[in-house]
Amino acid sequence: MPGAGAVNKLLMSGALLAALAGCAAEPVKLQKERSYVLEWIGERPLMDYSHLTLTLADDGRAYGNAGCNHWFAQYSLQGDKLSFGTIGSTRKLCAPALMEQEKRFLEALAKVERWDISPIEQVRFWPAEGKPLRFWPEEG
Repeated sequence: MPGAGAVNKLLMSGALLAALAGCAAEPVKLQKERSYVLEWIGERPLMDYSHLTLTLADDGRAYGNAGCNHWFAQYSLQGDKLSFGTIGSTRKLCAPALMEQEKRFLEALAKVERWDISPIEQVRFWPAEGKPLRFWPEEG
């Protein structure tokens, strides 16, 4: 029969393990009502100082900044499946390079079929073929 000291050590070890399990990092997930900042469109990083964003609202609307214009669309999210309806935007004109990047972003967004989280905790939106759109949660 173990002594009181051994029982106390065993109980303390169990309590420590339970506490550590509670401190484990929460798995990263795609969150509604949170803004994400785009870093890459497929194989290309964004131009310096451009700020493209995406927010998935609770009511099924997605919206953000496409670099020059604001964009908006309906979206469907079921498990790891994600798709966007017809994408609309405001119609401001900006520098040609910024407009080309915006066009690539909106075209890529329209082709998204699923999402996942990378090993470095980056949110990725995948088309049927090719490289993903890669986002980071916006700070603040």
